[in-house]
Amino acid sequence: MATKPNPEYSESSIRVLKGLEPVKQRPGMYTRTDTPAHVIQEVLDNAADEALAGHGKKIKVTVHIDGSVSIEDDGRGIPFGLHPTEKAPVIELVFTQLHAGGKFDKGKGGAYSFSGGLHGVGVSVTNALSSRLEATTYREAQVARLVFSGGDVIEPLTVRPAGEGERRSGTCVRVWPDPKYFESMLLPMAHLEHLLRSKAVLMPGVAVTLVQEKTKEVKTWLFKGGLRDYLTQTLTGEPVIPLFEGEGFADAQHESFADGEGAAWCVAFTEDGQPVRESYVNLIPTSAGGTHESGLRDGLFAAVKSFVDLHSLLPKGVKLLPDDVFARASYVLSTKVLDPQFQGQIKERLNSRDALRLVSGFVRPALELWLNQNVEYGKKLAEIAIKAAQSRQKAGQKVEKRKGSGVAVLPGKLTDCESRDLAQNEVFLVEGDSAGGSAKMGRDKESQAVLPLRGKVLNTWEVERDRLFANTEIHDIAVAIGVDPHGPSDAPDLSGLRYGKICILSDADVDGSHIQVLLLTLFFRHFPKLIDTGHIYVARPPLFRVDAPARGKKPASKAYALDEGELTAILDKLRKEGVRETAWAISRFKGLGEMNAEQLWDTTLNPDTRRLLQVSLGNLNTLQTAELMTKLMGKGEAGARRDLMELHGDSVEVDI
Repeated sequence: MATKPNPEYSESSIRVLKGLEPVKQRPGMYTRTDTPAHVIQEVLDNAADEALAGHGKKIKVTVHIDGSVSIEDDGRGIPFGLHPTEKAPVIELVFTQLHAGGKFDKGKGGAYSFSGGLHGVGVSVTNALSSRLEATTYREAQVARLVFSGGDVIEPLTVRPAGEGERRSGTCVRVWPDPKYFESMLLPMAHLEHLLRSKAVLMPGVAVTLVQEKTKEVKTWLFKGGLRDYLTQTLTGEPVIPLFEGEGFADAQHESFADGEGAAWCVAFTEDGQPVRESYVNLIPTSAGGTHESGLRDGLFAAVKSFVDLHSLLPKGVKLLPDDVFARASYVLSTKVLDPQFQGQIKERLNSRDALRLVSGFVRPALELWLNQNVEYGKKLAEIAIKAAQSRQKAGQKVEKRKGSGVAVLPGKLTDCESRDLAQNEVFLVEGDSAGGSAKMGRDKESQAVLPLRGKVLNTWEVERDRLFANTEIHDIAVAIGVDPHGPSDAPDLSGLRYGKICILSDADVDGSHIQVLLLTLFFRHFPKLIDTGHIYVARPPLFRVDAPARGKKPASKAYALDEGELTAILDKLRKEGVRETAWAISRFKGLGEMNAEQLWDTTLNPDTRRLLQVSLGNLNTLQTAELMTKLMGKGEAGARRDLMELHGDSVEVDI
């Protein structure tokens, strides 16, 4: 089948978008299109720039019932005379030309020394994406008004003398965002309130008001304390040292930066609560941060590192990184940059390369001086940073389960059972390879698995969970049973549990008891839900074997005794049956390895004849058990153990 030839590609195929057409074609390139919040913010930023330049003390935002929003200020008002080269009213150019505005003139005497950006798209984007926009400017005892729709003038400029009682100067812009450009027309009021409140904070003495016509609610923010008041009211955690605040601005003689460039900041350090982090460039909120935040971080780190080095506070083996100082920092940062360069049109992130040096250069010496004037607070801050560094290094040492093809690989020395029935399956954690060999030969292959352990298991009472898998034996136990380590208040996933019974099988002597305690410590500390759900057991192998001769009609027999008490009972029974004292033979097992497979099956593995003790907390609650375990297993508890032995020493039978 022949394909249709492509239409001719020629000079006439190239389309040139003029005026505000690019914005209407691709609004997402110029603003956020989830809600109209950002196009409203563009107008608000203009009003704030007037106040920032020292020409206004009031900003009022009204959310009207019909969905429109108006922004009023008492600044200088937008000029409405003819532009000298464009031969059109300046106010019209501001709202209809993508790259027109008073913020390009950065030289001395420019209309705006510091403003929210140099992209030059600003309020013209708002106009392009609005079904109606009314702009009214009060200036030089006159009132000028202009109305747009979709960026086009629909009511030409009118100028009249200001009436009695009308304001002397300022601008009022009322915007009706066009629904076809936005996913939702609902304004996020919490976001708008936060934005207005922050403007008031960053411009102490400027009153910012929000009026909602529908609810008749009126809110006004006027902060005289600036950043400190704002951060104090916003923090959720308690500061561990007094708030560190300051500011630094370049003067006309500064060798690197323009007159007036610099930053004001307020920083708090907390040990809990969600950190508050807000940054602004010329009053524009930079929610994605940028180079000015990097400068604050760099300055804080350099000052704290210098203090730590000066007072030799860093423990051996600990390396301090910027994140360690910054981890618990909350801050409000207000930066002034003469010619800010942002990432993207919505100005969420500052990209100006010099802003890092600018902010860091003012923050570092100020904090160094403050720390050395307040040494105790300095040491407290250093302690927080060092603690964060130690936690980070521990986390970096975290040992994961060894995996192959994305699945934890069962340990090679595990001899698994054939059944997959959780109710029937059991695994024996066996002390030593020789005992493991007997257990493997004597077990029921259908439902019994064997995992031999080499030597004594690590005492895990004080081992961090993330470091458990550094120990091969513990790694193998966790992988074999199919459950990850967890804490008493966690809700671990037990769906991967591979055995209904996890049985500790160790020798019946003192060493075997020690291994039992070490494994019980592991399960109580790092797998408590397995104890709570009744999956942990202790096997009770015999310590003695008694070989009795034939007596009367009874043939020769073997009997097993768990301990000295049971041995005495067996011998008493033989005496009653008339067996001579010298006729029987008593063997003491030095370990499970001495038993052959048949003996181990009869005494320890056979569900019909074995003794299996289920592990539970008994009369003590979890907290009491934990306290007792700390005394028994804690590294720094030698004194408590000695007291315990002196108290209960006479009740212990010594096995020598």
